[in-house]
Amino acid sequence: MTVVVGLLRGVNVGGKNKIRMEALRALCESLGCEEPRTLIQSGNVVFRTQERNLRQLAQRLEQAIERGHGFRPAVVLRTLAEMRGVVARNPFAGRRDLNPAKLIVTFLGDQPAASARDRILAMKTNPEELRLDGREMFIYFPLGMGRTKLPVARIEKTLGTVGTGRNWNTVLKLLDIAEQMAGGR
Repeated sequence: MTVVVGLLRGVNVGGKNKIRMEALRALCESLGCEEPRTLIQSGNVVFRTQERNLRQLAQRLEQAIERGHGFRPAVVLRTLAEMRGVVARNPFAGRRDLNPAKLIVTFLGDQPAASARDRILAMKTNPEELRLDGREMFIYFPLGMGRTKLPVARIEKTLGTVGTGRNWNTVLKLLDIAEQMAGGR
């Protein structure tokens, strides 16, 4: 069985696209996912699955949420090994001055095309620091996301793929839950 982290985009944010975490766990179980565990109310779920095609599983989750709750969030899935890789590849890992709550990892549905990647990396982002690595985009917001001038919507459009962000603390908590599940705890 593979341990998978599921990340739902735009769930329970600003009073919109509401889904209770109990309902999300039940929905996952109805699709054959085992032992689903949720973290906070913003659409984070970790589970075991025998499904090998995670793209199809993500689509089934999106469809089931739409049928049961009336909205269709993008669902991005990562295996435990992929989550370990995200943490290992953190380009800001050596920084002592970094506030982990202000580091956002955007998990992308697909790896962006090289041309899109080049356009993003050429953008002026100061004071924010942006790094792209495979299917993850790391952005450090030293002043916080609420005060940024970074054109996040334009970045997403340029990337040409859906993404959903989590702060570094949440990434580490999700990895911990996945590690616990892999260890049988």
